[in-house]
Amino acid sequence: MAEEIEGCTHDCSTCGADCASRQGGIQKEKLRDGSSVRRVIGIVSGKGGVGKSIVTSMMAVEMQRRAHRAAILDADVTGPSIPKSFGLKPGVDAMGDILLPAKTKTGIQVMSVNLLLESEDQPVVWRGPVLAGAVKQFWTDVYWDDVDYMFVDMPPGTGDVPLTVFQSLPVDGILIVTTPQDLVSMIVKKAVNMANLMNVPVIGMIENMSYVLCPDCGKKIPVFGESRAEEVAADYGVKLLARIPLDTRLSPLCDKGIIELMENDYLSAAADEVEKIFS
Repeated sequence: MAEEIEGCTHDCSTCGADCASRQGGIQKEKLRDGSSVRRVIGIVSGKGGVGKSIVTSMMAVEMQRRAHRAAILDADVTGPSIPKSFGLKPGVDAMGDILLPAKTKTGIQVMSVNLLLESEDQPVVWRGPVLAGAVKQFWTDVYWDDVDYMFVDMPPGTGDVPLTVFQSLPVDGILIVTTPQDLVSMIVKKAVNMANLMNVPVIGMIENMSYVLCPDCGKKIPVFGESRAEEVAADYGVKLLARIPLDTRLSPLCDKGIIELMENDYLSAAADEVEKIFS
């Protein structure tokens, strides 16, 4: 373990020290023998409530449909929603001290704290270091079976858990999720700055809740205001890969645990970009 600077807060976004964390000197955590994960993609945002979990779920579904072996590591430990979207209930199998991820109906591998609790509505009241430790264990103590693309559903912000993911997992790139509000510039700036501090490439940006499609005339109605996604993406040199509308079909699919039955191409361009960069 690299030596830490005295008084380190583990928040690189507010620190100017040229320490090992920023230089990549912290050793990445290793997978268990037999596990294999080829690419790790973080789904991030500078604030909560923008739809990172739905984007994570939809990206995994899209890649699985393209004959890739997809997985989801749910790093949003205090607000896990991934199992609900796929209809997964608490309870996972183990081989000795190695956990086996749950598998969705189409074979997507999933690990989330909600799968380890007695009930899915049990709160997780843990402090930052414990949360970060759990995320590490999801990587090191789980048997990930020949995964092509792992998507990590990150909690919002730049605290302990996102920092742990960036420092401990071999993150190949991130997708930034935003919404069409005035805060979008701040959201993207925070995410881009943290990625730069951690030397992680930004694959692109996805705007969620972009508009509502009128069922009668097909007009796109910007219910949260006009989108600034293209402008902000250009300002920060980030590709705008998708604009997901407010689709009334998506929430019921998630609530019923059948997100894998979604029928849309909202993230096709994002999946194309991931394949182009990492294939």
